[in-house]
Amino acid sequence: MVDVKKLFSLLVISIFILCGGHINGQEKKIIQIKQAGSFGKDEANFPGANILLKKGNTRVKLFHEGALIESNKSFFYSKKNAFKAEGQVVFTQGDSIRMTSDYMEYNGETGKAKAWGDVFLKQPDMTLETDTLFLDRIDDLAYYETPGTIVDSASVLKSNRGKYYMKEKKYRFLSNVRINNPEYKVTSSQLDYYTESNKAYLYGPTKIIGEDYDIYCEQGFYDTNSQQGYFKKKAEILYNNKIINGDSLYFENERNYAAATNKVVITDTINQSIIRGNYAEIFKARDSAIITRKALAINIIENDSLYIHADTLIGTGPSEARVLRGYYGVKILKKDLRGKSDSLYLDETVGRIELLKRPLSKKEEQVLSQDQKNARNPVMWFNESQMSGDVIYMKTDFETKKLDSLFIFGNAFIIEKDSISENGYNQIVGKELYGDFLDGALNVLDVIKNTQVLYYLYSDAGELVGIDKTICSALNIKFKDNEIEDISFYISPEGDVFPDTELDPNLRKLEGFLWREDERPKTLEDLFKKD
Repeated sequence: MVDVKKLFSLLVISIFILCGGHINGQEKKIIQIKQAGSFGKDEANFPGANILLKKGNTRVKLFHEGALIESNKSFFYSKKNAFKAEGQVVFTQGDSIRMTSDYMEYNGETGKAKAWGDVFLKQPDMTLETDTLFLDRIDDLAYYETPGTIVDSASVLKSNRGKYYMKEKKYRFLSNVRINNPEYKVTSSQLDYYTESNKAYLYGPTKIIGEDYDIYCEQGFYDTNSQQGYFKKKAEILYNNKIINGDSLYFENERNYAAATNKVVITDTINQSIIRGNYAEIFKARDSAIITRKALAINIIENDSLYIHADTLIGTGPSEARVLRGYYGVKILKKDLRGKSDSLYLDETVGRIELLKRPLSKKEEQVLSQDQKNARNPVMWFNESQMSGDVIYMKTDFETKKLDSLFIFGNAFIIEKDSISENGYNQIVGKELYGDFLDGALNVLDVIKNTQVLYYLYSDAGELVGIDKTICSALNIKFKDNEIEDISFYISPEGDVFPDTELDPNLRKLEGFLWREDERPKTLEDLFKKD
């Protein structure tokens, strides 16, 4: 941020030099005539005025409270303690300040001054240019209402109007305010600056463009000492190909840090992914963000939105190597896909999605039943098929953005409610599951190691033939329209088909069976419901 205090200090200095300090409560001193080429009067046209003129190289010189005013002509009103000067007017105070203008008026009694016509105010390290500059010492106000430009060694500030409030020690720059600095550019409708706190307050549409970030807001402030900013009303920060929006944004340039509150949206413009929430912290140097309070990530897969909710979402890495992590209460939702787990890992570089569970403690390993352990497992629903296991991996094709493959490691369990019987469930259990997708739909699944199957068999007429219970080393499942079409057993399957009346109801569910339909999110609102 520009050194605003230094940049604007010439206005204060020039005001007090021009008028010899604050007028209230002090003895008023008379303006002195130091030099003039000639002296005259014209009571008809300029009643009460001493007309002082330049002659040869001798210019008119007036002196007041340490300030010297030179001009080619001056109308000096001794009774009013005032003057009007014109023609190459030069105002100087030692070596500290020099102001030139075409015209100047000054009244020592009212404390009001006006300089106009190509006003150029110069201090050793900065300048001010405008057409007209006013001073009202009674109201402690200095201002210009014509476009002005302030220049120091590093920055240029331009505005259509500017004011300085002495009592408040506040500058106000109005209408088309622009600051140009080698490190950033600022444009604003209004910028207020307080000299004591060194804070710049921003009103109306404002842009701050830095070397590697852009900020927009319609209300906010920037602390020039600590280089911290707070922005509201359509606030937005853009850096590292990410757009950060929120009801309010906090920004700290030195730490490369930002925080956002309420209606937070972080958009990755390269990966076309979005993360939402009501609170976020962004660490630019680490290229990471933490989002909480109704956190929701939106990724595009198969030209469809994949919604991911978790208590906390963490995005790390640049856009070309982005990783998303979700912790606690993870739920996912897609048109043909639902899911739930304790945590999630998504590597956007390779299109890998992992659904993970919190590890069981030693005590939990000993006392929990298999059903209770399975209740902790990640679970997914592909249309009518429920799949769960210790760990679930999915891969998407990087180019097509379509689901490519599926892996389940540890206690792989597939359940599908039988479409005809009232309380029947087709079930497949194995140690591991490997599957692939065709055009985004389940195509083939292989289940291996300690595989068990319970399957309801029907005739072509739709009559129940029996219930198949088989144990084998591995099996292959083919899908059609996301439903099981055929099952093939491998390596010495052992089993039988039981008539419906002969199979005990207690034996119709494999060990670890858990139908979790009530946990299945069906709408976006369901993602945020507590189970």
